[in-house]
Amino acid sequence: MCKTDPIKNTEDIKRLKNYFLDKGKLRNYAMVTVALNTSLRIGDLLSLRWEDVYNFKTGVYREHITLLEQKTGKRNIIALNKEAIQALETLKGSLEDIAGKDYIFKSRVGLNQPIVRSYAFRIIKEAVCELNLEGTISCHSLRKTFGYHAWKKGVPPALIMSIYNHSSIEITKRYLSIDQDDKDEVFLDMNL
Repeated sequence: MCKTDPIKNTEDIKRLKNYFLDKGKLRNYAMVTVALNTSLRIGDLLSLRWEDVYNFKTGVYREHITLLEQKTGKRNIIALNKEAIQALETLKGSLEDIAGKDYIFKSRVGLNQPIVRSYAFRIIKEAVCELNLEGTISCHSLRKTFGYHAWKKGVPPALIMSIYNHSSIEITKRYLSIDQDDKDEVFLDMNL
């Protein structure tokens, strides 16, 4: 498996999201936006059902997604932020007659099946190619992008490690993809 990169440029993130909005591909827009804002692995993201994010009795989005991670088997609780909720609401508004057990990122093939990982990968790759985004960008890049931008905003790496459910800080450091430009920024901003 090749190493994937986070999307470091916030303008590129906007361009990626708008790529799907402009084409009217609201499922794909919501998939990318929710992935960027929850740090979920693609398998966990695709397994989400509407009842995981929306309370049909009260008509309100849930404050948190609670799930058992497929890869680790660990319980994870993730707060849904405004950006994720807005993307879900955009998608929900375009759908007819959804039920709690319906998958959010539903495939057009079969009855109530989520899209598969390989198709999610193709969705991202096609957009990345058309937008000429730099780096090796894939579904996993969306998870890494969350951590990179959290780190840039000053979130301690130990907290990012906990969010990711990583077993070591070394794994988290690799996720952050800190490069020479990031180091240069620190030196140039210090001016003591």
